[in-house]
Amino acid sequence: MASHDEIECWLTDMDGVLVHENRAIPGAPELLTQWREDGTPFLVLTNNSIFTPRDLSARLRASGIEVPEDRIWTSALATATFLGSQSPGGTAYVVGEAGILTAMHEAGFIMTESDPEYVVIGETRNYSFEAITKAIRLINNGARFISTNPDATGPSAEGPLPATGAINALITKATNREPYVVGKPNPMMFRSALNRIGAHSENTGMIGDRMDTDIVAGIEAGLHTVLVMSGISDQREIDRYPFRPSETVASVADLLRKPADG
Repeated sequence: MASHDEIECWLTDMDGVLVHENRAIPGAPELLTQWREDGTPFLVLTNNSIFTPRDLSARLRASGIEVPEDRIWTSALATATFLGSQSPGGTAYVVGEAGILTAMHEAGFIMTESDPEYVVIGETRNYSFEAITKAIRLINNGARFISTNPDATGPSAEGPLPATGAINALITKATNREPYVVGKPNPMMFRSALNRIGAHSENTGMIGDRMDTDIVAGIEAGLHTVLVMSGISDQREIDRYPFRPSETVASVADLLRKPADG
């Protein structure tokens, strides 16, 4: 595993690292600008499978952060890439929104409710009892159960919302089958991201704010890991886990290259 000075490529989480409640975290725009000016390969990773990279790029721009859509890697893209390698031109029943539906179409999948190879559960704010019932019946009839991410809840102004992991659990209870989850903390998502930018684990760093997803997956993928304290982690949270990040910093502002003296 490389030291910080040996890192040539970066992967970074989005929420809690670059933005917080639709506002840029101080230092994030400057760090991304440095990477672009230096020609440093990077990807912004997110378990959010609702939005396409184009949507997320626009949302980040509104927060004051410039990230081209080809520098964004979502759990939806990772899921579609994985399934495309497993069954080129395959069939799937997908529960989700534009992010996962677009990714699956672009990976060459045919969407069908008739005997699909896969049932893919992504995130949506409009889970319907009918769609979940259909997913359960298709899985019971032999479709393979795939999920974009394991996050049980998502944030909102009013409080937590049930998210993909909660729906996964409901379907598991009804089918007695666990999903294969492609998004973080599965190192699969990191490996597909590395492939996307032609990077190697030996000289790539991962920046995240969660020990249980970003950091553990980065460690398992062999990356240099940086935990920022600008998201949900505090020292008590860190102490709960038997593993440690390579570095812990207050925020991405601490990763900015210092100007040369003189």
